[in-house]
Amino acid sequence: MANKIKPIAIYLPQFHPIPENDEWWGKGFTEWTNVTKARPRFKGHYQPHLPSDLGFYDLRLEESRLAQESLAKEYGIYGFCYYHYWFNGKKMLQEPIERKLKNSKEDFPFMLCWANENWTRAWDGQDKEVLMLQDYNDDDDIKHMTYLCDTFFNDPRYIRHEGKPVFIVYRPKLFKNLNKTLETWRSIAKEKGIGELHLGYMQSFDYFEDPQILGFDFAVEFQPKFDIILNSENKLIKKILKIRNKFKSKKKISEEDKIIDFKKFTENQIKKEFKTNVSPSLTPMWDNSARRKTNAYIFKNSTPAIYGNWLSHIIKNYPWNKNSEKFLFINAWNEWAEGNHLEPCQKWGMKYLEATKKNLE
Repeated sequence: MANKIKPIAIYLPQFHPIPENDEWWGKGFTEWTNVTKARPRFKGHYQPHLPSDLGFYDLRLEESRLAQESLAKEYGIYGFCYYHYWFNGKKMLQEPIERKLKNSKEDFPFMLCWANENWTRAWDGQDKEVLMLQDYNDDDDIKHMTYLCDTFFNDPRYIRHEGKPVFIVYRPKLFKNLNKTLETWRSIAKEKGIGELHLGYMQSFDYFEDPQILGFDFAVEFQPKFDIILNSENKLIKKILKIRNKFKSKKKISEEDKIIDFKKFTENQIKKEFKTNVSPSLTPMWDNSARRKTNAYIFKNSTPAIYGNWLSHIIKNYPWNKNSEKFLFINAWNEWAEGNHLEPCQKWGMKYLEATKKNLE
């Protein structure tokens, strides 16, 4: 059964400058800006996460995208799931994927996940300051799906399930009328000659409804889930671990930082019961302190071996014979400012990719 699994790596396109980021964060801002500013917050804290083999790439360049695709193919990744940014007709960070569409050499399969959140100044703690607003309405549902059909869904590289283009929504709870939106999308796709869609959503932010009840065809387990870990008595509890900064001062680091042991976290996840209409997911590591001065979530003691054990568990124990999609989502391919990447870094090199390939084989 393992040879039928389709590993999908979630892909962030924010590694090139755009005018909006220049205005909001400073000229030339890209994801690398936050990555290189990161510093350790406690003894043994792995920061900054710096790339090795692929370097500080610019995703406007064909060479960068081709190098990523080659590496992903070599280590068993089936395709990328690109975050897609759409704000009432305004596209953001679309240049890498639209350049890919025009380049036949970039033959790696892909799908899209609409990151349908407001953009805010969360990175510097100002979550309530909205930079780009999502305003859901009927006209935009039509305009958005028309764009997707005309631009992506006819592309032979686009990932399909039983012939249907796969499209994922990040946060369905934010919609004003989700059922109406999904019905509109399905109708437009048929009108445009695309046919049926295979729609999914990410189960995150305490939203774990059955996908069929919501009008979706499937759901994706979005990892990591930080809300609960196991205590010594084996009860599920909310637990925030606070540590002291052991560098120059004895002051506490931000009391909002959550430091979680990766091994304990994965042991907890392995005990969960799988759902057949929810595609499984895992993460190699996580540390978004590069983005957040406070309230960061940090896995400590993350290793390729622990990630490999988690991956092995999913491959061997998920009820693949009862799941038609066969998708296994890995979060993420290149979320460098969240300390969350399969791409090789200066600490681990290719070891996360090697663990991925070994277990898939």
